[in-house]
Amino acid sequence: MFFGAKGDIFEIAKYLRKNMTRTELILWKKLKDRNIFNFKFRRQHPINIFIVDFYCHELKMAIEVDGEIHNIENRDYDLGRESDLNRFGITVIRFTNYEVIYDIDYVINTILSKIRELGPL
Repeated sequence: MFFGAKGDIFEIAKYLRKNMTRTELILWKKLKDRNIFNFKFRRQHPINIFIVDFYCHELKMAIEVDGEIHNIENRDYDLGRESDLNRFGITVIRFTNYEVIYDIDYVINTILSKIRELGPL
C-alpha cells in the first residue's frame, strides 16, 4: 500500500494532513463521504518517495489537486512523478484548484467515472 515508503515520508505526510490547503479540504470533505464514492480514500498518502494528495488503495488511484505552480514550475516534475506512480500500477487523475473550488460537480463526476472504469464490476 505504501510501496516502500520510509519513515521520513510518513512524518511529512502527517504534517501535510494537519496543514491541508483550502482546496484539498474542499475535496477531502467530498472524498470521505462514502455515500458519494463508496470507496475509502486516504489523504496525504505516502507512496515510495512521494506523497499523493488522495489515494484509494482498492482502486490504486491517486488524486492530485494542482495549484498554479504546477502549470509553470513543476510541470516536468509532475509528469515524471506521475510516470513513476504509473509504474506501481497507480492511476493518477489531476484537478486544478479552480476546478475544485468553482466546479466541484465536474470533479466529483470525473472521479465517479474513473471509479467505474477502474472498479470491480
